[in-house]
Amino acid sequence: MVPHLVTALNGPLLDLEKKILGATPAIERWFRMEWQEHTPPFYCSVDLRNAGFKLAPVDTNLFPGGFNNLSPEMLPLAVQAAMAAIEKYCPDAKNLLLIPENHTRNSFYLQNVARLMQIFRQTGLNVRLGTLEDIKKPKQIDLPDGSTITLEPLERSKNGRRLGLKNFDPCTVLLNNDLSIGIPSVLEHLDEQNVLPPLHAGWAVRRKSNHFSAYDDVVKKFAKLVDVDPWMLNPLYAKCGELNLQEDAGSDCLADNVSSLLSKIRKKYKEYGIKEQPFVIVKANAGTYGMGIMTVKDASEVKDLNRKQRSKLVVGKEGLEVNELVIQEGVHSFERINEAVAEPVVYMIDRYVVGGFYRVHAERGINENLNAPGAHFVPLAFQQQHALPDLQAKPGTAAPNRFYMYGVVARLALLAASLEMEKTDPNPEVY
Repeated sequence: MVPHLVTALNGPLLDLEKKILGATPAIERWFRMEWQEHTPPFYCSVDLRNAGFKLAPVDTNLFPGGFNNLSPEMLPLAVQAAMAAIEKYCPDAKNLLLIPENHTRNSFYLQNVARLMQIFRQTGLNVRLGTLEDIKKPKQIDLPDGSTITLEPLERSKNGRRLGLKNFDPCTVLLNNDLSIGIPSVLEHLDEQNVLPPLHAGWAVRRKSNHFSAYDDVVKKFAKLVDVDPWMLNPLYAKCGELNLQEDAGSDCLADNVSSLLSKIRKKYKEYGIKEQPFVIVKANAGTYGMGIMTVKDASEVKDLNRKQRSKLVVGKEGLEVNELVIQEGVHSFERINEAVAEPVVYMIDRYVVGGFYRVHAERGINENLNAPGAHFVPLAFQQQHALPDLQAKPGTAAPNRFYMYGVVARLALLAASLEMEKTDPNPEVY
């Protein structure tokens, strides 16, 4: 099933699809050249929003869960991409240590871990699971499909420079844990192993504003290549640092930024004759899980926050306090499945798109975050996603063309993440 767009793709986005399809050879060559200069993240998922007049990434996750939501026919592609990714770091790799999130009661998440193990085993690796939780002996967990996974306690090598498990010495340590509660000492100074993604990709260090800034640079270059307005692909944003909303410090900075961003969006809407109401999303500059997120349509809404709203904004994952916020242009989601709002999520391993699915949520509106805690979304694998674009089709009518466009925009975010990791690397290599 391919979601229908409530507003048929209108002028600007139809034009964008046409230009992207027409420039496919130039686009693919451009990406190829960029990947010769930059190393793609090991894996990544990107949440997109399709407003009919704008298509933009709203979140780029460097520790993606949800691999279990991809359709089975895409798995061979994921295996091929995983082989390419592993060969870069450890061509003769035999063992892989995978370290998942600590919330091991979430069966959906654990099915994602099982799927990742399946993908990497198929590349010819022995895969075992270590955990940052304090356990003394292996812990077996039953999954809904009747299979099991086993978490094992981590062990540092005698020289202190490697991490593994009992009788298991991996070439690579793969994190599926976003480190939002900080970088544990057990992961530091592993001088003889690759730790992927690097520790500075975790939310203990990473900031969304750095990613948005890198994405700005990438989109400017890309928009020039295909001759489109970069705004079509790029949400405007602003940052508010050093906040203490509980004490009311910083709410003026927040209100001013919201007001200024809304007026920039109104200007763009006027330029393109867009009748929708502009809105912004206020969220923590670090962290994930859709926590501390607020939809705002007028600056007065953030000036008069009540205690409950303040608390919601300043508490992130694992109860951590939020003291930096980003304000991001809201992008409406005009895709629907059975009247429910649908948001595409694209998955990549290395530089390859390996599939995607729709997050479908019946109870949330077109301007709300679909990845909120307690959000019951239905994953719906993209259909016809493995078909090549149809250059003869009328713009806006062919599913493979829509998914190709999603893959292009997701790869722009992937490239931005690569630049972001280079710029924020605490130990940049000396060339």
